[in-house]
Amino acid sequence: MTKPVHIVGGGLAGSEAAWQIAEAGIPVVLHEMRGVQGTDAHKTDGLAELVCSNSFRSDDPDNNAVGLIHAEMRAMHSLIMREADRARVPAGSALAVDRDVFSAGVTAALAAHPNIAIVRELIAGLPPADWDNVIIATGPLTATPLAEAIRDLTGEDSLAFFDAIAPVIHRDSIDMDIVWAQSRWDRPNEHGDTKDYLNCPMDKAQYNNFIDALLAAEKTVFKDWEKVPYFDGCMPIEVMAERGHNTPRFGPMKPVGLTNPATGRRAWAVVQLRQDNASGSLWNMVGFQTKMKHAEQVRVLRMIPGLERAEFARLGGLHRNTFIKSPVLLDATLRLKAQPRLRFAGQITGCEGYVESAAVGLMAARFAIADAQGREPAPPPATTALGALLHHITGGAAAATFQPMNINFGLFPALVPPPTSKDQRKPALVARARADLAAWLDVA
Repeated sequence: MTKPVHIVGGGLAGSEAAWQIAEAGIPVVLHEMRGVQGTDAHKTDGLAELVCSNSFRSDDPDNNAVGLIHAEMRAMHSLIMREADRARVPAGSALAVDRDVFSAGVTAALAAHPNIAIVRELIAGLPPADWDNVIIATGPLTATPLAEAIRDLTGEDSLAFFDAIAPVIHRDSIDMDIVWAQSRWDRPNEHGDTKDYLNCPMDKAQYNNFIDALLAAEKTVFKDWEKVPYFDGCMPIEVMAERGHNTPRFGPMKPVGLTNPATGRRAWAVVQLRQDNASGSLWNMVGFQTKMKHAEQVRVLRMIPGLERAEFARLGGLHRNTFIKSPVLLDATLRLKAQPRLRFAGQITGCEGYVESAAVGLMAARFAIADAQGREPAPPPATTALGALLHHITGGAAAATFQPMNINFGLFPALVPPPTSKDQRKPALVARARADLAAWLDVA
């Protein structure tokens, strides 16, 4: 009988890995501690729970590296992408989901699969020695005993950064006499709708007063963590404001591409809200991760025009993320050099983002399948989105300055010969990626 592959962690990476391996006819034991022990960030024991945003970001495969990795994962029958598509909510050209529907779909699919056994338990330390094909996908909130065991084994300290969560607001508490619906630049979603976002306008005085209050608000302080850098993709809004009074206005509060129908003009700044569930009853504040204390959040965020009476389904929060120094510790197929029976996947490897985490889980699964079948694992070409991400975390990045990274076209190998114009670069990278992925799938 084929020995099972053991997967530790039932987040996005672990769930995707379990599905891929089970679909290949290989038994899987998926170990998930939630249900026995919770975390500081999760609210449920559902598999693949989305902790921060409900967005998988751009779904445009022709012009965006995130959309391209979506397409590559769909071509490889990704469970995460399948359930994200089924749980989709309006978000313009982005892929956003009802987080509860999404998690329930992933959980149900894995629980029903005949090749998957889900075990609710904490793996307190390194997996047992007789588990010879293991994927550790415990994410950025890895339990302390396992994290310490990894550190003891590798001799490398785990790195850490803050991850901040944005507030979620009840739709019926938003003042629609002030707020209007419009996607930036009127970009349509897949149904042609151009009104997927709610926009709260600010004039110059309102913006300045808001930023002043934001900076003065009482914040949660974790003294032991204060030297740890924030990841730019999840930077708290007040930390962004500390970098410059107008920094948020050129970031998540930028007003470009939006016209206030009440004035016929562009506002000085805009706070955008994105639908958070399928019914449209909950909306999250785009780019408004925060470490303000809860009472301060309510006071300061109600200064935003249209949110004066806002009721919050969830206030923002802050938690610590940990990840290993993958360029030093992992080989090209995500195996731990110090103990090759162990593979790593997901955010613990230093990738950043939902889709990136699931993508690394998918690749770890394919490598584990090859091991189980006695074949040599074949990494995807670095010219694909999957391969570019893999190459970055397993050696392409400088170990001394290694930080979490989203997929982006900057990770792809240069085009040879180079394009004659800048406008040709992305289409050429995408065309090359598609051709190389198809060729790899034929032989891998």
